[in-house]
Amino acid sequence: MTVRVLVVDDQELIRAGFAALLGVSDGIEVVGEAADGARAVELARDLRPDVVVMDLRMPGTDGIAATAQIVGDPDLAEVHVLVLTTFEDDEHVIGALRAGAAGFLGKGVRPQVLVDAVRTVAAGDSLLSPQATRSLIARAVTTEPRPRVDGAAFRSLTDREREVVLLVAQGLSNDDISARLHVTPLTAKTHVNRAMSKLGARDRAQLVVLAYRSGLVTGEA
Repeated sequence: MTVRVLVVDDQELIRAGFAALLGVSDGIEVVGEAADGARAVELARDLRPDVVVMDLRMPGTDGIAATAQIVGDPDLAEVHVLVLTTFEDDEHVIGALRAGAAGFLGKGVRPQVLVDAVRTVAAGDSLLSPQATRSLIARAVTTEPRPRVDGAAFRSLTDREREVVLLVAQGLSNDDISARLHVTPLTAKTHVNRAMSKLGARDRAQLVVLAYRSGLVTGEA
């Protein structure tokens, strides 16, 4: 199955470089490019890519605002945003996660890491590192002005699904979870997907945020 990608960056040389890299990768097709967030939203609605590789700092509508518009559009529910930026400070990571980005990478990553990240996000998973992202999500939740999530939805989870959510919140991948629980990777993914479905989570990043907001997971967990 071909992963259709929209590349968004205001610097033409960088945008062309990422598009060229992804375009020659097996199973990936670059279907469009945009130089600003407003155009990115337009193309996302027109082209319906699987993944939008999104820069953050752009003139006009920036990457965080564009991400929020894409993620918030019910017609674009199958479009996932991978933020790729020079700015890897907490403020930008938190802003991207709040906006609904499924992944966050620095532009200094190796080419294969970017290719793998696009495939990961397209598959419905997210890029959650075991250390940095846990603390960033915890900070995002504790500083978020909106009320905490009602824990009733979490009480609908089975014991195994609850256990899996806790492992996802620790940054474990499906393979890591399968090894920890002695189940197959497919079984681990099924548990994760069921938990996301019950809780209305768009992706793993949102699942973790909901877990923190509900009180199921704390910043010290």
